[in-house]
Parts: sequence; C-alpha cells; structure tokens
Amino acid sequence: MAENIYDVLRDEHQTQRTLIDLIEKTHGDSKGRRELFERLKVEALSHAAVEERVFYSTLIADEQTRSKAGHSVEEHNEAEEILEELSEMDMSSTGWLNRFHTLAHELRHHMDEEEQEVFQLAGKVLSKKQERQMAEQFRKEKPAQKEAEKAA
Repeated sequence: MAENIYDVLRDEHQTQRTLIDLIEKTHGDSKGRRELFERLKVEALSHAAVEERVFYSTLIADEQTRSKAGHSVEEHNEAEEILEELSEMDMSSTGWLNRFHTLAHELRHHMDEEEQEVFQLAGKVLSKKQERQMAEQFRKEKPAQKEAEKAA
C-alpha cells in the first residue's frame, strides 16, 4: 500500500518528539543542547511550512475542516514565535528552560491533536489519491524547505 500524508506526518512528529525528549535531558548552554535545539527548530519550522502548503491549504478550503485547520495553523505560528524567542535567549538561564518547556508542551499538544482529531476530519474530505499525492508532495518539498530554514 502506498504511503499517505498521515504516515508522513506521523513520522515527522516522531522526529520532533524525539528531539524534544533529548533536549529535555540536556543541561546549561552545552554544545549538545545548542545542536539539538537547532535541529528541532529547523525540523519544526520546515515541517510547518510544508504542512501548511501541502496539507492545510486543502483543508482550509473545505468548510468541514476549515475551522480545525485554521486552529492548527495558528498553533504553528505560536510555536514559531516561541522558537524565535528561545533563539535569542541564554540557554543556560532558567528562563530558557521554562520557555522551552512551554514550547515542548505546545508542540506535543499540537501533534497529538493533529493525529487524534485533524487526521480523522481530513479523512472525511480527502480522497485516497489526494492523501497519497500529498505524501509525495510533502516528501518532495521538505528537503528544500529544511535547507531554507538552515540558511535563515
């Protein structure tokens, strides 16, 4: 059976969950924390950008999924703001750690909500063909978007 968009997004979410878990185990302004945070930032930002273009653009266009999709895009924007704040903060401060915990909570909530609610709604409006095409398109666009985020 061909891969669908839900499989791709779940794989992406697992990568982000793993990075969050690893960052939570780091201490201070260490090389490991900096590298893991940069990877999470690139993953989360590139994921959100491609997901909005490939997946949410279609869901926002449909009345049945518009509200939930719009909510998810708002959550992307909130996470992006926190990621930018964290990038400007001293990683060894308790303020950074507290803000990171907020980000971790927000990202986990967002991914859980997508997997438990959005995917089910999307399944009612997307055809199997669309789901497969979205998976292909996501896989095609993600590498270039990651490079763009790294360069930003």
